[in-house]
Amino acid sequence: NIGICNNSLGNDSFVFELSAKEKALEEVSIAISSEVKNGWEKYGSFFTQNFIGQSNFAKQCVTKNPDVLHFYFSKKRNRLKVLAAQPLTVDNFALGYTLKFAIDSFTNDYNTNTNLFIGYPLFEEMQGTPEQQATWKQNRMAAYKGSMLQFMRSIYHRTLEEEGFELQFIINNNNNDEFPVKVQNIYGALNYERDDSTNTAQFMPNQNEVAVIYKKAKPEQAYLDSDPTIKKDFQLSTLTFASGEPIVIEQNGYYYDQTDITTNGYLNFKKIGDMLPYDYSPE
Repeated sequence: NIGICNNSLGNDSFVFELSAKEKALEEVSIAISSEVKNGWEKYGSFFTQNFIGQSNFAKQCVTKNPDVLHFYFSKKRNRLKVLAAQPLTVDNFALGYTLKFAIDSFTNDYNTNTNLFIGYPLFEEMQGTPEQQATWKQNRMAAYKGSMLQFMRSIYHRTLEEEGFELQFIINNNNNDEFPVKVQNIYGALNYERDDSTNTAQFMPNQNEVAVIYKKAKPEQAYLDSDPTIKKDFQLSTLTFASGEPIVIEQNGYYYDQTDITTNGYLNFKKIGDMLPYDYSPE
């Protein structure tokens, strides 16, 4: 930098040459984290019930590496979020799988009592004795009956009624009261379309809220114990679909976008502990 100052006693000028000296502030990073200390001790039981489940098969699951889970609680939103830097490993001794679940996020909203988990499961077959293999085969078939996997495959193959499913639309009247209406022309009411060139099918129900009744298996006792008003002779679930968003189903039963369907009732009771891989084939 160069500065010039006029001399009031004469006409001479003084020239000051100043050398620049660089001086930068060090970068300071301030992070505010809502991670809960000892999160597994505080929320581990809640996470297990809402992620792995409370069914008979879920109770036979063992979480091998809970230390990969990080728990974050927001007081402002009254919401719990769980993240995992590595896949969560769960041994399912009821179904004979080791499940490695890459969890993008698990979120529970306490205000609405809803939870959402997004991730990618990888199933590995356990090695067992012939007796164990026979038990796993039986349990897998029991888990398949009435599952979302069977439901989506039944829509794809247009075999809902043969598989034991009945659909009812939940209608709101002028008094905002809800009542169910049995769907007669199922695939017409679902706006079902099949694309053989891509081996996919898509549907978008005429009503956003659909009751799903499965008649070929009864609810588990643990589910019945949660509410004495639950019907004991069939499995009843409610699916809420995002407005204007068709659901696309692949031949193996995989569907997307999965976040466009909210489950309540029996299908919401079944969690990771009853999950089957998409290559499962009932014999």
